[in-house]
Amino acid sequence: MMALFFAATFVVLWRAGRMKRHVLGFGIAFALSAIGFLITHFMPADAFYLFHATQVFYTLGSAFLLASVCERVGQRLHLGSIAIVYLISALTLALAVNFSNDVGPRLIIVNMGYGVMFAMGVTTLLTARRRNMIDLLIILVMAFQAADFLVRPTLTLLFERTIPAEAYRDSIYYSLIGLVLAVKGMSSALVLIGATIAEWTKALRESSERDALTGLRNRGSFEQSIRALLPRAQTEGRPLSLVVADIDHFKQVNDFWGHQAGDLAIAGFGEIIGKMVRACDTSGRIGGEEFCIAAWNCENEPAERLAERIRWAFTRLEHADLNKDIRLTASFGVATAREGETYESLFARADAALYRAKSNGRNRVENAERAPQDEEKLASKPKLVELKQAVSN
Repeated sequence: MMALFFAATFVVLWRAGRMKRHVLGFGIAFALSAIGFLITHFMPADAFYLFHATQVFYTLGSAFLLASVCERVGQRLHLGSIAIVYLISALTLALAVNFSNDVGPRLIIVNMGYGVMFAMGVTTLLTARRRNMIDLLIILVMAFQAADFLVRPTLTLLFERTIPAEAYRDSIYYSLIGLVLAVKGMSSALVLIGATIAEWTKALRESSERDALTGLRNRGSFEQSIRALLPRAQTEGRPLSLVVADIDHFKQVNDFWGHQAGDLAIAGFGEIIGKMVRACDTSGRIGGEEFCIAAWNCENEPAERLAERIRWAFTRLEHADLNKDIRLTASFGVATAREGETYESLFARADAALYRAKSNGRNRVENAERAPQDEEKLASKPKLVELKQAVSN
């Protein structure tokens, strides 16, 4: 019940504060953990599938939690390694279940697996340079989780030598695990709720720097942010990529359907960008229908894939004020900062790639790092065609 309450709390915070997806990830993690504990409590104690079923949900909950706390600070958890740890634990657990009725070895196997997973999460968090008090508290909580999983089962079983499967729920271990899970769940939830509220408060303070139509940063705020990110990326040796996007044939949208329809199209495009980017990325509306994304700690190819996902999502977006068969498109330019490069130079290269995307037919992504350096071609702007002809093509 406690885990489900915290899960609902994170979902409410995510919806009410329009928070990034890692907050929703916290809620999913607590919900999965609650399901795992319910299975442990209500399934027959001697059922051969009990440990397998609970491990699936506990592992999924742990993966969601660790991936979310890492994404919050701009780091990526290596989910492939988590999957390998799970498979090793599951196979070893299957052997333990088949060859012994003693629950003790099963507890050590599964808890060691979770301990390794949380240790991997802590290691990933330590690679981030983000270090305020809340970040340190999150690292400490995750480290406590890892230490508990690695140490507690062995210590408990020193006092209770063997635990038959049918007597599991009457054991000292089962009484202890309920208390430990309550303490760990509450401490983790309170720290993460505090971090989420701090992010929400910061977002409210920054509301004056937001574009009213899209909720993204306005031009001044975006440029101020990326000018600070560029030297930081140079100092820390991290890649910083810039994505520049422009809605195709936007003038015709305003001419054919009116400025209200155009505003709704801009708002829809901004909403897609806001959902696609990570918490550590910076996105803004820098012109009428022009947008920018500064992807932190993001190599060139992942930035290109991000642009492609946004492009594809926008082509599928329905626009209430347009004809039902009309779908709008957008063009993208991608560039990754070079050593010592200024914002003006980085933007110019991404913008040149954007114009190349438009000249090559629109509704596409062009990458400045792979494009030929043909200045005359980049300087020539494409002639606009009728919107209906573009849609039919």
